[in-house]
Parts: sequence; C-alpha cells; structure tokens
Amino acid sequence: MAAEERDSGPRILVVDDLPVVRLTLRKILEKEGFRCLEASDGEEALDMVAREAPELMLCDIQMPNMDGLQVVKALGGRIPEVAVVMVSSVEETGTAVECIQLGAFGYVHKPFHPREILVQVSSALRRRMLEIDYRDRERVLARKVREQTLEIRNSREEIAIRLISASEERDNETGAHVRRIGLYAAHMATVLGWTQEGVDAIRAAAPMHDIGKIGVPDAILQKPGPLTEEEWVVMRQHTIMGARILQGSSVPFIQMAARIAAGHHEKWDGSGYPRGLKGEQIPLEARITAIGDVFDALSHRRYYKEAWPESKALELLKEGRGTHFDPDLLDLFLDQVQAVREICGGNPDLPPEVIVGGEG
Repeated sequence: MAAEERDSGPRILVVDDLPVVRLTLRKILEKEGFRCLEASDGEEALDMVAREAPELMLCDIQMPNMDGLQVVKALGGRIPEVAVVMVSSVEETGTAVECIQLGAFGYVHKPFHPREILVQVSSALRRRMLEIDYRDRERVLARKVREQTLEIRNSREEIAIRLISASEERDNETGAHVRRIGLYAAHMATVLGWTQEGVDAIRAAAPMHDIGKIGVPDAILQKPGPLTEEEWVVMRQHTIMGARILQGSSVPFIQMAARIAAGHHEKWDGSGYPRGLKGEQIPLEARITAIGDVFDALSHRRYYKEAWPESKALELLKEGRGTHFDPDLLDLFLDQVQAVREICGGNPDLPPEVIVGGEG
C-alpha cells in the first residue's frame, strides 16, 4: 500500500497503559493502512477524542485511574462518531459485555490474534458508517416532518384567515385583533402544558370566535348607536351561528373553533349566553379565548370607545374573576401580562379607522 493511501486511512486511537501492547496494536493496524494515535490511560484517551476526533478507539478494559468501562460511559453521545472496540482478558468478559450495552461495538480477548483485531476493527468501522448514515437519514426525515408540519399549520391558519376575512368585510373588526386573540390563547395553552399540536390548533381556532357575526344583519352589526334589547337578542345569536358554520368538520382545529364560537360568551357563574353553561361545562378553549377577547377589546380603540389603559382593563378582568372568568385561567393570564404586552406590541392595530361592530 502506498504511503499516501496509508496517510488517508481511518484514524484509530489505541488506548492501553502498557507501551508494548500499544506498539503491537499499532504495527498490526498500520500495516493495513490505518493511521494510529496513542493514549496511555482513560483521561488521555478522552482528551485525544476531543482534540483529534478519531473514527475508532481500541480500548483496554483494565487500566489504572480510569478503566475502559468508565471511558465508554464518559464518551456518551460521541458514539457512533467514534466507534469503540474493547480489549479484554477472558476474566473481563462480563465487563466487556457491559461496555457493549453502553454503546461499544465489540471486543477482542487477550492474547489477541492480528486477524481477530482486523476483523473487529473493520466490522466496527462498517457499523459506524451505517449508524451515522441511519442517524443522518433520521435527521433529514425529522426536518421534512417539521417542514410538512409547518406547511400544514400555515395552511390551517390560511383557512382560518379566509373565513375570518368573510366576517371582517361586514364586521370591520381589525385583523390585528383576531391575530392577537390567537396568540394570547396559544401562549396560555403553552403555559398550561398543551402539546404543540394543541397549541397550534388554538392559535388558528381562537381567531374564529366571532365568525358567526357574518349572519347578523347589517342594520344591527353596523349600527352606530346602542343596540336595543331586541337587537341584542339577534346579536347574541352570532355564537350559535358561528358554531353552525363550523360544525360537522372532521378537522380538529375547526372542531375546536366551533366550540370556541359557541362558548366564548358563556360565563363562569352561568350567567352568559347562549346556553348558560357554568364552570367547567364551558369548553376550556372557550374559557381561554374569552379572557383574551375581553382584554383586547378593552385595551384597543373601537368605534364606540377609546382604548382603555392597561391597568383599567386588567382591573375589570379581576372584577370578573370567578363570575365572568375561570379564576385559575384568569390568574394565569395576569401572571403572563408581560407576554401579553409583547404580543400587543408586536401586532398593533393599523392607523385608526372606523371600526363597527357589537360586543367584543
């Protein structure tokens, strides 16, 4: 084998506290074109791995200070980047097996035969390449799954936005408002420990809370003055209309949106509408959305009112604790007020324009 071919072969770190053993192993390996590094104990071996990144370590088990088993444990996540083959006596077979359980690729017995060393080393290097290839394929697959998940989420949110847009044409609600509602709800769901799928679902579903207003007559929806009691009866039907628009879907986030549309005006004490649900009878996602919806409506300008100061809006929320709002969820919202401010700051309303609509 030519010198340049030997210089380009895989690098093997030979670890043994006996110089004669290291020399013997080097001669066997270098004859076959492998490049060799040496370490006389476990600590030196780990330092060599960090600095030189060899493809394979041929490591004795019985060594002073730090034995081969401790070396394998310390390597941890560096395997299979560095493959490990143990060198043991017959009496150390149990320890060698324990090393394999921790990630080592194989072992050879002392006194070893050159052929046995070469077979184990070649086998470990092949397995190393296979495991690295498999790991890289898994990473590629995981990346593709993430990309597809993002595409699905974006498609889901596009559906929500298109549905909301149909309502906005008549209700003149701000796009920033519905976007903030989704972000408030998603943040609360995250803090509550929901799965990422659940968080993504409520981010897309909560903005559709008022989709039913598309069925409210213009004369009521766009009335510049206060609504009469009869008109409020009609306005309150937007919860039922929204649920009807969204019901019957096989898509989980649309199903959630239907529950939110129906339940976001229910109140914790049972005095809300349309069904007078009480406490945990109200779907959790609707209870979450209701808090963000009221806060956002209070703290931003509407055609019938100026924006309230944050302190005044929060005070009204506190007054509704245990009557209007789920007390535990309200406490959570108040604890997350800094995150709420960041959501508001990152998603401001466009320059003032006439916004017509009923209740928040």
